[in-house]
Amino acid sequence: MLDDRPLVDAHVHVPVLPTLSSSWIDWARQFGPEGLLERAWDPEGVPRPEYLDEHFAAQGVDVAVLFCEYSPKATGMQLFEDLLPIVEHNPQRFRPMANVNPHLHHPIADEVRRQLGHGAAGLKLHPVHGGFRCDDPMLYPAYQVLQEEGVPLVVHCGTSTFSGSRNEYADPTYLLPVLRDFPGLNVILAHGGRGWWYEQAGFMALTNEHVWIELSGLPPKRLPQYYAAAGLERLSRKMIFATDWPGVPGVDSNARAVADLVPAEAAAGVLGGNALRLYANMPEVAR
Repeated sequence: MLDDRPLVDAHVHVPVLPTLSSSWIDWARQFGPEGLLERAWDPEGVPRPEYLDEHFAAQGVDVAVLFCEYSPKATGMQLFEDLLPIVEHNPQRFRPMANVNPHLHHPIADEVRRQLGHGAAGLKLHPVHGGFRCDDPMLYPAYQVLQEEGVPLVVHCGTSTFSGSRNEYADPTYLLPVLRDFPGLNVILAHGGRGWWYEQAGFMALTNEHVWIELSGLPPKRLPQYYAAAGLERLSRKMIFATDWPGVPGVDSNARAVADLVPAEAAAGVLGGNALRLYANMPEVAR
C-alpha cells in the first residue's frame, strides 16, 4: 500500500541479463538507481527473488507485473519461463505478463493459452522491437483468445531508442481495426503514445471505453504537457500507473508525483484500482 491506497506497478522488467542486448543493460544503468543491477541480480545475471520482493515491498508496491519479450533483433530473448521463479517466490506480489511474436510463435493462439495457463495478467505485444504491425492478421487468433478469456492486451505505444527498433509500428492507429473486430477487448497503451502519438492515444482512450493509457517511461511532471489536448483531468480516469522498472529512480516517488497531478477522486484508480480491475489473475489480497 502507498498512503493507504493499493499500488500496482504494471510494467516491470526482471530479465535474465545474459539473454539481453548490451543496450538494455546500458539503459538500466543510465536511468535506474546506482548499483541496482548488482543488488537485484546475482553474478550470473539471474534475478534474485528475495531481493525483488523486499525492494518492491519497501516501495509500497502491492503487485508488480513482470514483463518478458521475444525480440531477438532488438532487446533480446527474455523468456516467459524466466519470470516464474519470481512469481513462485511471492505470487501475492508478482504476476507475469505473457508475450508473443508472430514471427516466432506458431500456432500463436496455443502459445497465448500456454502462458495464460501460468497465470499471466495479460498479453503484451511489442511491435516496435518485434517488427510487426498490430493489425497483422497473424495476430487475430491471439486476440480471439484474449476476448474469449476476458484478458487485456497491452501494446507498446511509443518510440524506442534500442538498436533494431521499428518506431513506425508504434502508431496506435494500427489498433483501430483490432478495436472494431474485437469490441470487447481491453487495450492498454504502454508508454501512452510516447514520442509522436500522445494526442492520438489520448483521443482513443477518451472515445473508446476499452482503451487505456499506461504511464510507463513517462516523467510525471510532463504528463500535463503530453496530454494537454485530451486534458489530464479528463484522461486520468483511463490511466494505469507503471514505471518501466528498473529504468526509474523510485516507484514510490513516481507514484506520489502522479497522484499529486490527477484529481483526488481519480488517484486510487490510477495507482492501482484500474489495473486490479482490468488485468487477469490479480491477487485478491491487494484489492
